[in-house]
Amino acid sequence: MGTMLLLFGAVLALVLINVPIAVSLGVVALVAMVASHGTAILPNLALVTYSGATNFPLLAIPLFILAGAIMNASGISQRLIAFASSLFGWVRGGLAHVSIGASLFFAEISGSAVADVAALGSIMIPGMKAKGYPAPLAAAVMSSAATLAVIIPPSIPMILYAVMAETSVVQLFVAGIVPGIIGGFGLMGMAYWFARRYDLPREAAFSGARVLRTAREALWAFLLPIIILGGIFGGVVTATEGAALAVVAALFVGLVIYRELNVRELVKAVLEGGVQTAVVMLLVATSALLGTYLTEVQAPQALAKAVGDFTQNKWVVLALLNVLFLLLGMFLHSAAAIILVVPIVMPLVRAVGIDPVHFGLVVTINLGIGQQTPPVASVLMVACSIAKESVWSVSRVNVWFIGVLVAVLLLVTYVPVVGLGLVEYFYR
Repeated sequence: MGTMLLLFGAVLALVLINVPIAVSLGVVALVAMVASHGTAILPNLALVTYSGATNFPLLAIPLFILAGAIMNASGISQRLIAFASSLFGWVRGGLAHVSIGASLFFAEISGSAVADVAALGSIMIPGMKAKGYPAPLAAAVMSSAATLAVIIPPSIPMILYAVMAETSVVQLFVAGIVPGIIGGFGLMGMAYWFARRYDLPREAAFSGARVLRTAREALWAFLLPIIILGGIFGGVVTATEGAALAVVAALFVGLVIYRELNVRELVKAVLEGGVQTAVVMLLVATSALLGTYLTEVQAPQALAKAVGDFTQNKWVVLALLNVLFLLLGMFLHSAAAIILVVPIVMPLVRAVGIDPVHFGLVVTINLGIGQQTPPVASVLMVACSIAKESVWSVSRVNVWFIGVLVAVLLLVTYVPVVGLGLVEYFYR
């Protein structure tokens, strides 16, 4: 336990002085391994790093990132917003509801909260400000709504968790459907409260004809997740193959159907996907070093024994792990937190009888909340940048929306059927 706390403290110390997380993980692991085995271990470290980043299911991450970038450049965002506006625009504070509704749809394509807020926020936040929404409210709505992208499938954090915990990514995807929908409507309820408080306008009267027209225009945007997720859930393709299918489908829609994807946008999308993938894969590679050392010194087993001596009640253990991941989410990106901590706590999770799929959903929601809480708050930072507002002014409003996400977290944690109901029905 002492060794694990020392290593974890060293990583956090380096992160807090602005050393990149991947570098921090690699440096701490390197020092620990050399101190234990001497310099003769150095040639093996390259092999450990390489093998850690070549796990086949991880290929889904760059492919989903690339698919999301292509879809964002293909005019799909605008069509989803138009459809969401036809459904929700008649409600007071219509643009806020449209933002949340569009995020629900876009989440089924991107798998990334940062991609969600970047794609939709650049359109919706200026639109809300032009309609008289306070800028902090506009940023808070878009930022919190983007978190739905890591709960609703396909979710990049869920893919990472499935690899680290050696569990089913398909079952994790299914588990996220109901909590994601509940979260979406919960955020809409909070947005409606703010709309009444600030007397925000409705966009237009409800029109069935407009709904049909925008639905027809967005038909291919709806078919993409149906084809991709239907193939994954039906067992026709794996998550990795589904991600490859998503790229092919995105190219087809952008180039052939909508004809809005040009060569320059395609190159930009490929570069964007490559940069995001490099960040995640470097984290995976360097964390493999630290994971190998912790396994050698049996740190996960020591943690499981220490907590097991304190309590065997799985609900108490879940409460402790919720606190841990909420705190980690404030300082680490979701990928880093999953890669660093999940392998350590899984022996404890299994020892007290927590379902790995249930725990994966709990971890994902925790880290989604972490994307909203400073100092890291990657999604919040993007929304603040678009809105041209300070983090703290937005956070004062966003805390109410975070409260909704925390309520979803508690519901999922202590009423497991909310997430596992569909999993039990289809797969067990």
